[in-house]
Amino acid sequence: MAQQALGAGGATVARKRVLFGLLDANGWTWAGVKALLWFTLIIALMGYLPDRALYFTIFPTIDLGLNAVSVVNLCPAENGEGVPCPVPPGAVLPWEVGPSELSLPQPREGGAVVQAGVNLLYIGGSTNGSDAVATVYSSPIRSTVGNLSPWTEVAPLPEPRRAASAAVVAGTVYVIGGFDAAGSPSTTVFAATPDVATGAITEWKPADALALPQPRGGASLAVAGDGLLLVGGTGPSGPTASAWKSTLDAKGVPGAWKPMADMPERRTGAFASLQGSHLFVYGGSSEAGPTPIVLRGDLSAAKETAGQILSWGVSREGSTLPLPRDGASGWSNAGTLYLAAGTGPDAQGQVWWATPDANGDITGWKNMPAGDLPADLQLRNSAASVSGSFVFLVGGQTAQGATAGLARASLAPRPPYFQLGILGATVPGLGIGGEVGQQLAYLVSAGVATANFVLLILVGLAFAYKDRTRRLIGRVLRR
Repeated sequence: MAQQALGAGGATVARKRVLFGLLDANGWTWAGVKALLWFTLIIALMGYLPDRALYFTIFPTIDLGLNAVSVVNLCPAENGEGVPCPVPPGAVLPWEVGPSELSLPQPREGGAVVQAGVNLLYIGGSTNGSDAVATVYSSPIRSTVGNLSPWTEVAPLPEPRRAASAAVVAGTVYVIGGFDAAGSPSTTVFAATPDVATGAITEWKPADALALPQPRGGASLAVAGDGLLLVGGTGPSGPTASAWKSTLDAKGVPGAWKPMADMPERRTGAFASLQGSHLFVYGGSSEAGPTPIVLRGDLSAAKETAGQILSWGVSREGSTLPLPRDGASGWSNAGTLYLAAGTGPDAQGQVWWATPDANGDITGWKNMPAGDLPADLQLRNSAASVSGSFVFLVGGQTAQGATAGLARASLAPRPPYFQLGILGATVPGLGIGGEVGQQLAYLVSAGVATANFVLLILVGLAFAYKDRTRRLIGRVLRR
């Protein structure tokens, strides 16, 4: 039976109940529920909405609520035709072929490319796949628009080199090994320091102290925080499994190479990427030809052997490359490994990517057809370089021979500008950048907080003077 109360004149009346009769209107439980609701409303008005107003001003999109599962997604058209929405993490957007004025002065393939300061350098290479050249080209990077400038020729290498390894350490460019004019692997290392202001190179000098222990061409090079890691490559007798490290001294100068644990199989023409304490080597060829096997070297964390590769492993099922590739282009960005084009069964200019987890495991390689190279740009031995949010493929070999062309793709797809989820939504924002956007965002946020504070005061007055509020509302509704 419902609880009874003694009314006027001793009559019993039913006590008022709320929430579908579950709670007593004058009980502590209902009071607690109302307090929680008012507390949530105050937090939303004075905290959440001003915060959203600030980010609405400076961000292109903002999240409202908890948009965990989106059932409606709308993406900007600049992501490109055929690109799914939302774009898979790590995907490469459709490629753009650079205009003729941004092509290399001469067709090249098998060269090395590095970014030195604000300039991209294309070093050595070949015009026909065998004869090495010594020319070096430089192109200033226009980072604000993600593009290059016309190439100019700078000081050539002391000797021709093809399939050399190159890196920039402490502002100095090092060109390591490679095949000479006779097609033989070399032990030489050339170094040059570009001008800080202009990026110009006036002279290359042999770095005899950094000469390789044995001749190598097509080796894989990775830059670590404390030095250089050089693995594999072709020696006088073919592909090798060697692994060497050059440690930096106190001035940032690489020292003599020291051996580490050999790879479990021979590899040349591959790509090396250091991700945390793991060195991944993928693509290229073994002594049996192009291979899909991904090798992983585990670096030591012990003080006495820090940075040394102590052991190697091979990729497990599901982490190997979908297809063996020879002459492919490889690069890494934001912890993701990429491999593009090259030759192999059904290669067709495909671009694959994989993101190792924190344990160094690869669960599989992904492909998005819209991000593959176009049919008329099936490159081999093209040099890849990442600058900002773009990757550039410079030169390379097509079915017609070496090319001077340039291709570019974005590695930063635009997120959906509108999403509708089960518990929230993503909506477009103003996206006002710079200092103006920051100051305007503070003003908008303060304005929303002030308006909400005034609203709370009015609500409090309305509850304090309920009768007057009812009469005021009644007069307004009767008008």
